[in-house]
Amino acid sequence: MSDNVVYPSFVTTLDVPAERVLEAALVAKLESCVVLGYDDEGEVYFASSIADGADVLWLMRVAEEALLRGSLMK
Repeated sequence: MSDNVVYPSFVTTLDVPAERVLEAALVAKLESCVVLGYDDEGEVYFASSIADGADVLWLMRVAEEALLRGSLMK
């Protein structure tokens, strides 16, 4: 039944479930990723497939700039 669910691709001001975002990332077949969030106890969670901290920071800064320009959402 969930195969018939269509998720909109527009920008919203409402929060989206983390599962939906992570599923979309899997479908995108990313070469690398950085995951940031809060766990169910409110603690910060961080994980990265990129070993080099400078490269992680670079990707985060590129994403920050795109977010501020409003061009990050897919």
